Amino acid sequence: MPQLNPTPWFPIMMLSWLTFTLIIQPKLLSFIPTNTPPTMPNTTIHTPSWNWPWT
Repeated sequence: MPQLNPTPWFPIMMLSWLTFTLIIQPKLLSFIPTNTPPTMPNTTIHTPSWNWPWT
């Protein structure tokens, strides 16, 4: 009976790399939003200050 290779490091490395590239990475990238420009310009709305009762 032939002895099996105890550490087939290259096929394991290629399989894990392909698994990450084809399966895991697209799922992770779907959660990361892209840097899209805002639809509206950033305008600050000035609200009137609060009238404090002790002033």
